[in-house]
Amino acid sequence: AAPSTAVLNSNPTVAISEHSSNMNNNVNEAGNVRKPNYQLRYLLEGHEKAVASVKFSPCGKYLVSASADKTIMLWDAATGEHIHKFVGHTHGISDCAWSTRSEYICSASDDQTIRIWDVAEKKCLKVLTGHTSYVFNCSFNPQSNLIVSGSFDETVRIWDVKSGKCLRVLPAHSDPVTAVQFNRDGTLIVSCSFDGLCRIWDTATGQCLKSLIDDDNPPVSFVTFSPNSKFILAGSLDNKLRLWDFTNGKCLKTYTGHTNQKFCIFATFAVHGEDRWVVSGSEDKGVYIWDVQSKQVVQKLEGHGDTVVGVSAHPTMNMIASCSLAGDPRIRIWVDESSK
Repeated sequence: AAPSTAVLNSNPTVAISEHSSNMNNNVNEAGNVRKPNYQLRYLLEGHEKAVASVKFSPCGKYLVSASADKTIMLWDAATGEHIHKFVGHTHGISDCAWSTRSEYICSASDDQTIRIWDVAEKKCLKVLTGHTSYVFNCSFNPQSNLIVSGSFDETVRIWDVKSGKCLRVLPAHSDPVTAVQFNRDGTLIVSCSFDGLCRIWDTATGQCLKSLIDDDNPPVSFVTFSPNSKFILAGSLDNKLRLWDFTNGKCLKTYTGHTNQKFCIFATFAVHGEDRWVVSGSEDKGVYIWDVQSKQVVQKLEGHGDTVVGVSAHPTMNMIASCSLAGDPRIRIWVDESSK
């Protein structure tokens, strides 16, 4: 649909990636949506408490996981082998993130700090202090010279990676900040909160450029930019994921079927070949995969023994990682075995 008519279409076509002009690629000639066949490949054991976050490295070689057991673990993405355990945080860890060249990891902890870790040297380089409550999320900018963090202290902070100093404090929300992320050129930051708002910020000035709110105003538990940064995907505690065009403040698509009423659950986009999926954890212990365009649930992955709070899509392979709460602190790696 043309931009002027997109808002009138109940299910507009959206291009979430720069790699394809035709965004109905999951649909065959009969109009049926292609369905993947993700199967469990590896079960990664090592964490002793809830695993809050898993992230494949941009280079595709590694998987990192962050846990309530105060540790971060590094895994080989191809074999599932454990490589290293990073120790230093004094309380549980809620999030972890990679630098663009897969050289560094940052982690956000209930000990009110963010730590920067050197992957090759296997050591902590910096401890970022300033938040006055739990740090819930963190993310590098594409240049990897800045980190953004969100906290239960209701602020978003921007940090200089080299010096470890806080450059800017944004009085962002009126409730805990549940997610933060830079867009793909680093000029914008998106944040969300239990206050029901998603906000877009200018990285350079710290100005709030846009506030998005749904009519029902549910607490927003997660947000991420689409791969091309033209849209944001927001999860909320009303069992819904919403795809927003943040330039005009319109909600374009809503994804449902999963359960999300209590926890902050990660969601992500999986873009492989012609496939465009939305992937999310769920409180019914499943991993849900939707076709971006049709909003259909194309697969539900089952096997976790507790709420699935973290998911990550591999940058180049048809591979998904997922993690769950304390009832099952194991990480699962799933591979799509369907053939086109």
